Parts: sequence; C-alpha cells; structure tokens
Amino acid sequence: MAETETLTLDEVRSLTQAALKASGANQANADAVADVVTRAERDGCASHGVFRVPGYCTALKAGAAKGDAAPKVERRAPGVVFVDGDKGLAPLPMALGRPMLAQVAREQGIAAMAIRNSAHFAALWPDVEPLAQQGLLAMSFVNSRAFVAPAGGRKPLYGTNPMSFACPRAGGHAPMVWDQASSAAARGEIMIAARDGHSVPEGFGLGPDGEPTTDPNKVLEGVQLAFGGYKGAAIALMVEILAAGLSGGELSYEADEQYTGHGGPTHNGHLVIAMDPDAFGADTFLERVESLFERILDDGDARLPGDRRLANRARIPKEGAVLPAKLVAEVRGLAA
Repeated sequence: MAETETLTLDEVRSLTQAALKASGANQANADAVADVVTRAERDGCASHGVFRVPGYCTALKAGAAKGDAAPKVERRAPGVVFVDGDKGLAPLPMALGRPMLAQVAREQGIAAMAIRNSAHFAALWPDVEPLAQQGLLAMSFVNSRAFVAPAGGRKPLYGTNPMSFACPRAGGHAPMVWDQASSAAARGEIMIAARDGHSVPEGFGLGPDGEPTTDPNKVLEGVQLAFGGYKGAAIALMVEILAAGLSGGELSYEADEQYTGHGGPTHNGHLVIAMDPDAFGADTFLERVESLFERILDDGDARLPGDRRLANRARIPKEGAVLPAKLVAEVRGLAA
C-alpha cells in the first residue's frame, strides 16, 4: 500500500462531510466543519486538516459534541455579539455569528464576539480572514483543555491557547494573516511528529517525569511548554482570560476535568474582535500598511507572516492535497 494518497480539495470536502454525517452531524454542522478542514488542506496546514476529522467524529459519537447543534446569535450590547454554540462543534457558531460581528464593527468602529458552549480545535485563521477580506482588522483567541504548564510549573493548566490576527491589504493582495499557539508548538504538530516517528525540538515540553524531552510521545504524556518561557506563559494566561473568562466558557482546567477520553475537541471559550480602520480616522491606513510590508520584504529573506500558506494556496488546488494513506483509509471507514 502506498504511504500517501492525493485528494482533490473537492474530495477532501466531500469525504469530510460524509464522515461527519455518518458520525451524527447534520448537514449544517458537517458543511461548516468541512469548510475549515478543506481550507486547512488548501493552505498546507496538515495539523488542522483531515488529520482532525477522526477527532471530530469521536466527539460526535461520544456525545461530547451535538451533531444537530443549533447555535443562537444575539447582540448583547452596542458593540458585543454573543453566540451560544449549543454544545456543538465550533465552525458553525463562528460562521453564523461572523456576519453580525462585521455589521456591528461597521456601525461601532469596533466590536467583539464571544462564543461559548462550542468545541474548537480547528485552525484560527479561517475565523478572521473572512473579516479582513471585508476590510476589517480582526483578532481571534481560543482556549482548549489543559496541555501547557504555567511558567516554572510542571502540571498542565492552560490550553495551547492560540491567537490569530488578520489585516486587509490594498492592490488586490490577500490579507496578511497569522495564526499561532502560545505554546512552543501546536498540539497537532507534536501529534504528527509522534505518528511519523520524528523527534521534536528541545523546549516543546516535559515528559511525565517532569524532565525535558525531545520524544513527542513523552511530551504528549507529560506537559507542553509555552514559547519564550515567562513571556509565552503570560500570553497563554491572557488568552485564557479573554477566550474563556469573557465568554463564560470552560477554563482549560475545567475542560480537562470534564474530558472523557474521546480524543476530540472539548468545550471552551472563544473571542473574536473586529475593527473598522475607517472609524479610527486612518484615511491612508491601507497605503501605510503596504509601506510597512514593503520595508519588511526589502530586507533580505524576510517574508510576511502567512506567505508560505498563500504559496500553498496557489499550488495545492492544482496539485491536490497529499495525505497519509492510512489517514485517508481511516476517514473513509468513518464515512462508511
């Protein structure tokens, strides 16, 4: 059996939809999740593409996420949108709440959307890039169950607690978007290293004995570390407060205590902030941003955040997504 299999993006989408529906998701939820999975594969983000589908399916089958969740969107204050995810998977509440968030940001200049009762472990940039495509600046924060130790600690307390930022651009350029964990590595990257038999760099985590290790399996059994020591841990704490604190969602340690071992995402909190540059009086905002980007690109091999992802976006729709054959077979089995 070949080690890899190449799928078109349409095949990625339809296979993901079929696996989710066979696991209990209705059409709306399956479509929303398949959209973010397909976007991840299109942009070469293997750790958040089809790799995540078995986890979504196990969460649905275990009853940890409702397949027929019907999120409710409401405006709770002039600049605040709130979404109750109805204990489902996160992509649908995000998709349903984002139009109101954009509308309120246009009206108020700045708006925030809090989401709770949803299970999120997708990439974050698909949450904010659509807002930047509408000319808005956007930031997103989400926590997860506890994987990461606080600075100086050896026990998991924070999630990998990623954040993302999207900025519109002039001249027909795709928005500048970055997405990163506050841990030294995304959980999925370590899981893929363990699956493929690779070591991980020092500083990614500690083993069950509390000692540093480059063995991804020991890191997964032990605890991950924040990037940059105290600085990354402080950012993880900030994300925890913004995402779970403001939304009323589960803090990372609370999500961990409720986890039943199904292998999928847990319920957490999510915060998205959108800003309209026009409301701030920045009449030449796009031009000034481009001048900043030009300075970056003129400096040797420097590149803009997200440029590698955009290069994959130009290539993969033509060449297809190259996936581990065992993973494809597993998801086909779920779809059957």
